[in-house]
Amino acid sequence: MSLVIDIQRTCDEAELPAASWLRRVARLALADLEQAEVNLRLVDAEESRQLNHRYRDRDQATNVLSFPSCLPPGAGPVHLGDVVLCAPVIAAEAAAQGKSARAHWAHMVIHGLLHLRGFDHIEAVEAERMEAEETRLLAGLGIDDPYCPVAGDPAGGDTRMTTT
Repeated sequence: MSLVIDIQRTCDEAELPAASWLRRVARLALADLEQAEVNLRLVDAEESRQLNHRYRDRDQATNVLSFPSCLPPGAGPVHLGDVVLCAPVIAAEAAAQGKSARAHWAHMVIHGLLHLRGFDHIEAVEAERMEAEETRLLAGLGIDDPYCPVAGDPAGGDTRMTTT
């Protein structure tokens, strides 16, 4: 198996996960592929806001953005695309949801990579399929179901994706 996972750190956040751990999470989400190449780009809120505004017409930072590759099959290595992860948004969401930063980072990496693999959550059936796959992959890292209610959460703990 040949997986190439490039990590680009463009922000100065002190609590960024180690590149080796990010690669471990990514490999789990890509384990059934013989070959794949992806970029994980860790950004600040301003870069996330700019990308979200340009590509989704939403003028705010967001947790994760996925940009599938437009390369035709056979044009070289199997480049799935790029996943942009906003460090301050992920940290704030983890705190607000009462989750460890590590668990939320894993969830966002897996979520972004599943988008590159064709998963989506626009329709209810698609969302159920994607959430089930996220939960299965996270369990492989010893991380609880991110969609289960969190004790003491006044919103009931529903952490379903609404911005990606």
